[in-house]
Amino acid sequence: MRKILGILAALIAVLGVSRSLLHRKNEGQSVSVAPRENPAPLQQAGSTFAYNFDSDRVGLLPEKFHSVRTGQGPSSQWVVLADSTAPSRPNVVAQTSVDTTDYRFPLLVVDEGSFRDLEVTVRFKAVSGDMDQAGGLAFRLKDANNYYVARANAREGNYRFFKVVAGRRRPLGGANLEVTSQQWHELRVECVGNRIICYYDGIKKIEATDDAFKEAGKVGLWTKADSVTYFDDFRVIAK
Repeated sequence: MRKILGILAALIAVLGVSRSLLHRKNEGQSVSVAPRENPAPLQQAGSTFAYNFDSDRVGLLPEKFHSVRTGQGPSSQWVVLADSTAPSRPNVVAQTSVDTTDYRFPLLVVDEGSFRDLEVTVRFKAVSGDMDQAGGLAFRLKDANNYYVARANAREGNYRFFKVVAGRRRPLGGANLEVTSQQWHELRVECVGNRIICYYDGIKKIEATDDAFKEAGKVGLWTKADSVTYFDDFRVIAK
């Protein structure tokens, strides 16, 4: 029995190392140049934008948004869908591509405004994904290769905060927690100056300081690899 347990422990360790090495390899891959975002008006304190996608046409990209991608692989597929479980029925916006390129991060970016200090919130549901089941909030976004992102992953069971600089992710904080798929959860980020606080279902999980992106940028929704993820009640408030 001890011999069997030892073999199992060794296999788990090897799998963990292999995953880590694969992750490092993917992080080191070349990243294509991303075009700069079109300018958007800087929003003053108190300005609020809210999106529940209920007035958007099902099957199409929502109005006032555009899609981009960090990393490799094909473009993302963002569409409005009807979902009877939506926090505000009837519609959600969903990333539906199931491409398995690991270092691939689809983004859905808001066109209407730029924000420096902000509070941004979204409800998300991880629906499927063999490699990943992730959903996140991007902010102070300059282009598809430069932004902050707070994301939760049901496959990994964690909540992480990254900066993406020249297309490379760099971790700034995180927490291990259960992220249940097929259920709605809330992500919220408060960013003032260089201080960022990330909440999961209303509970503070991550606090960090960073000066990589000091100026205003756009906000957006984020997924990874083959994650099919639904989003609803997306809201941003300028501070």
